[in-house]
Amino acid sequence: MATILSHFGTSSSDGVSAKKVTERQPKQKGDGTKENGTPNHSTKPWVEKYRPKKVEEVAYQEEVVAVLKRCVQGADLPNLLFYGPPGTGKTSAAVALCRQLFKTAQLYKDRVLELNASDERGIDIVRHRIKEFSKVAISSVRVGKDSVVPLKVVILDEADAMTSAAQSALRRTMESETQSTRFFLICNYVTRIIEPLTSRCAKFRFKPLSMAAQKERMLDICNAESVQADQETIEELVNFCCGDLRKSITLLQSLASLGRQISVSDVREVAGKIPDEEVALLVKTSESKQTEKILDTVRQFMRKGYSATQMLTQLADVLLEESTLEPINQCRVFEKMAEAEKCLTDGADEYLQLLDVALTIQKCFMKPNIQ
Repeated sequence: MATILSHFGTSSSDGVSAKKVTERQPKQKGDGTKENGTPNHSTKPWVEKYRPKKVEEVAYQEEVVAVLKRCVQGADLPNLLFYGPPGTGKTSAAVALCRQLFKTAQLYKDRVLELNASDERGIDIVRHRIKEFSKVAISSVRVGKDSVVPLKVVILDEADAMTSAAQSALRRTMESETQSTRFFLICNYVTRIIEPLTSRCAKFRFKPLSMAAQKERMLDICNAESVQADQETIEELVNFCCGDLRKSITLLQSLASLGRQISVSDVREVAGKIPDEEVALLVKTSESKQTEKILDTVRQFMRKGYSATQMLTQLADVLLEESTLEPINQCRVFEKMAEAEKCLTDGADEYLQLLDVALTIQKCFMKPNIQ
């Protein structure tokens, strides 16, 4: 035994001290806690860690917050429809409202049904889970001196992914269970919700967060997590995420895993932003009459592993701000870029779609009056 221990550079007495060290450090469980019950915050996604706990903590949605605060204070609670771009606080606002209405964890579990309609979007989910939950009787409850609102809540996230049949079935359920149940519908595209549903809900549009609001939130998180980042770095991060606070926080956590001091170059590398020189090269090559050169430039670009979708995003900015193309030809190029982005979303080949855009730019320069 001593020989084996000496082979690893330890002695039997070292083994005893190692055992003591192990005992002083509680093991981590799979649920993000240690054996002594202390939460291990390093394993928790920052999106969840900094999710608003109260309605008033939702950022940059003053009108929505004002109405929801009145609901918490006892005003009538209607069916709600939250819509707007991703990462603007729709789900956070709905969950925060429910947590304030149903103050204990057990009450929240009993009274709130959370469903993601993109996974459970068929008519069966309405006929069974939602209907059964809505029909469960509830009794009056008090938490301390406060009475709890005698309602149940169904939160349907990504409701715009529900089939038309499921939405039609939900319409009848919303009517029949109005005495005991409220429905919170959350979606990105309100036009995909059938009119009979939208007419039964109070609609709230969530705006993309302003640069100032996002920067303020990012700086607060940086201070809380001891991450050092200057104003230029935060601005680069916020610009890349285009008003999506969830995306900003996730990207910030990814950057923090590299080190507690982050720079603009770190943001660009982790975010997958394409260097300006690469975008300028593609534009310059596309302006030429040499089709073979365009083919080679696009091929080399794809070999470097950049995203064609990201290239289209940055290319649009360059063409809009710096290109000498006539406005009518800019419109033609943007129309082609929109078609290419749709094809990429459907799984088309990145090389062919980017090449199609580049050749369209070439055609607009060679024949500016083309119809």
